[in-house]
Amino acid sequence: MDAISTCTSPRPPEGEKAGGVRYAEGGAVGVPEQARAGGAATAPAPATSPAPEPVTARGGAAGAVGVVRAAILSRKRGVLLTLLCFLVCCALGFQSWTAMRLTGFDLGIFDQAVRAYAHFELPRSPIKNVHHEFPPGFSLLGDHFTPALALLAPLYWLWDDPRVLVLAQAALFAAGVPVVRRIARHCFAAAGPQTSAPQASAPGGEPLVVRRAADLAGLVYALGWPLLNSSYNGFHEVAFAVPFTLLMLERGLAHRYGAAACWAALLCTAKEDMGLVVGAFGLVLAVRAHRAGHGRGRATGIALALGGPLVCALVIGWFLPAMGGPEGYYWSYGSLGADPGAALTHVLGSPWVLLQVAVTPLVKVGMLAWILGTLALLPLGSPTFLLAVPLLAERVLSDNPNHWPVINHYDAFLWPILLTAALETLGRLHGEHPRLFRRWAVTGAALASAAAVALGLVLFVQPGAWRAPDDRRSLADAAELIPDGATVEADNVVAPRLTARTRVVIADATPRGADWVLLRVEGRTFPFTSLEEQQRRVAVLLDHGYTQVWQRDGSVLLQRTRRVPIPGMRVPGPDSTPVREAVPADVGASLFLR
Repeated sequence: MDAISTCTSPRPPEGEKAGGVRYAEGGAVGVPEQARAGGAATAPAPATSPAPEPVTARGGAAGAVGVVRAAILSRKRGVLLTLLCFLVCCALGFQSWTAMRLTGFDLGIFDQAVRAYAHFELPRSPIKNVHHEFPPGFSLLGDHFTPALALLAPLYWLWDDPRVLVLAQAALFAAGVPVVRRIARHCFAAAGPQTSAPQASAPGGEPLVVRRAADLAGLVYALGWPLLNSSYNGFHEVAFAVPFTLLMLERGLAHRYGAAACWAALLCTAKEDMGLVVGAFGLVLAVRAHRAGHGRGRATGIALALGGPLVCALVIGWFLPAMGGPEGYYWSYGSLGADPGAALTHVLGSPWVLLQVAVTPLVKVGMLAWILGTLALLPLGSPTFLLAVPLLAERVLSDNPNHWPVINHYDAFLWPILLTAALETLGRLHGEHPRLFRRWAVTGAALASAAAVALGLVLFVQPGAWRAPDDRRSLADAAELIPDGATVEADNVVAPRLTARTRVVIADATPRGADWVLLRVEGRTFPFTSLEEQQRRVAVLLDHGYTQVWQRDGSVLLQRTRRVPIPGMRVPGPDSTPVREAVPADVGASLFLR
């Protein structure tokens, strides 16, 4: 099979004929429409074979019942896997909330932004704006292009709480389960044995290998480490990127080119760099459609290949600056050049610099080994892997150490692409080595089931995983003493518990003059660079108009009782110049440490 056409569905668009048998849209793979309607379809027997016995009406009815029963069982398994994904992701998110691992960066920022959408305002976040010195009223649309977040605004009309985002992200991740199962069916659509042996097919006519591939793919997706990491870390815009990417890929495999283009357009609203993924998808789609003789698919692919990067360039070059985003604020590629133009000139003159930067430091190599090795390098066997190249390049060429570990949300952007590419490779390998695949499927199912049990024991059964440390619990108790509507500078850890009822920013090295300040003086907290810096911050406030009203387990609550000048106090104004975060030296030293 030609590599570039891997995993294109062998079924033609609905209503067309394939080998003299019409296939019903949405039915079990490989089941003729006649059988779904209650009849039975038989292929003409070879000349050397005895004539087949006529199919009785009773047999046809039994076959139809079997098809319906198999379809019902398949849907039930799909529902169970979807529910599993939702419950696991939701439990991880709520566990992190209970243990106070969800912080102002990023849950508090997204909570403030979506709450603004719910009040029909631009998405603004005082936590983001004040800490990074953006001018008052700065919209997060000038920071990242994420208009898809507005779709969550109605949820705040039902429950005005940051935890609604935890639920929403779990639901969006879970929505990918049935899509992944359809992708697996596309990839193994031609995998069923062409025989009438009873052990070759499920009771309803669907080949066992297709059924197993769909179920195993759904399970692997549902318990995939990128989704679990994202759920553990709280909400992020990747929540939309995951299902949008899956739907774009699945519709492409199904030859539903218009729908694929629509999902590609929606994917561009999840984050500004998703246009590069859309461009790579369009290139792969155009080549596959050309090989298959689908003119409409080829035209759609070419349009996406050109339109995706163009949208990305327009958003970064025009829209973000128009919304107040500072030029070059997120340029993290100083090793290549001071700006995109300088980087391009440098790379054209010395192309080997790309490899040099990509492997320095070596933790970048470890990141690639982990991302691809956890899927046994299978994604490399499919052209769909090209969609992951822009996202991987952004990380390995970056100077920002936050991009190198594999414990943040960045890997979830890759998960739909890598899993789809792995399924395509497996589908091709099965066609070449079916016996080997059968052994692999049994082993894989056993390992995935064992992983599910181990995951439950490790993450959810341990009581300590659901309990916040004493210093963080004391912060939550102190937050209850702060009145509604007050201005607050809060420890990053407790900020999300105040966003719904106060005007909160995170406490940092610069005093902001808030009515209340809640901070730890034992144990370093973001964004302070040392514990001593936190302690000096509290001491300065106590000497300049603040009174300590509460203290426990290393946490202090201060109230401003006198309006006297505070040394170093600064509140961002209209002429504020945004500043970038200083990354601590220990970040990026390991794949698994924040």
